[in-house]
Amino acid sequence: MVRRTLASVVLMLLAAGCDRGQHPEQVNKVAPQFSITDGSQSADLSKLKGKVVLLNFWGSRCAPCIEELPSLMDLHRRMPQVAIVAISLDEDPEVYQRFITKNHIDLLTIRDPTQKIQTAYGTVQIPETYVIDRQGMVRRKFVSAQNWTSPEIMEYLAKL
Repeated sequence: MVRRTLASVVLMLLAAGCDRGQHPEQVNKVAPQFSITDGSQSADLSKLKGKVVLLNFWGSRCAPCIEELPSLMDLHRRMPQVAIVAISLDEDPEVYQRFITKNHIDLLTIRDPTQKIQTAYGTVQIPETYVIDRQGMVRRKFVSAQNWTSPEIMEYLAKL
C-alpha cells in the first residue's frame, strides 16, 4: 500500500513537471497576441508575423536573466532575422533604465510592470522564453538561462 501511494505521488510530481520546459500547454497553439509600449519602446506581436520571434521574460534583478543576456544579444547579432522581444518585469523604471544603459542592452526590451503579457503566456518564473514561428504558433518554451548561441539552439531557430 505504501509503495503504491509513493508511486502515485511520484507519478503526480512527474506529470506536474511535464508542463514545464519543452512541452508546456502553449506549444502548438497560437501565441497570445500583445501590443505594448513603455514610453520609449514598443512591440506588437501581430506586426511580427512572418518572422521567428523569441519572446523572453526577464528582470534586472534576476541573476539567471542577467547571465543569459550576453548570449541573447549575441544571437541578435548573429541571426538578425529572428525578432527578439525581451519583456522586463521590472517595476521601477529608473532601476530598469540604469540597467539597460549600464549593460549596453542592444535588443528590443520593453518594461511591463503590470505583468499582463507574462500572465497571458503562463510564465511563472524568469527567465522564460517562448519560440514563436512565422505563422504565430508557439513552438517551444525554454525555462531558465540558456546559451542562445549554442549550435543546437541556433540550428533549431534556423530550421523554423
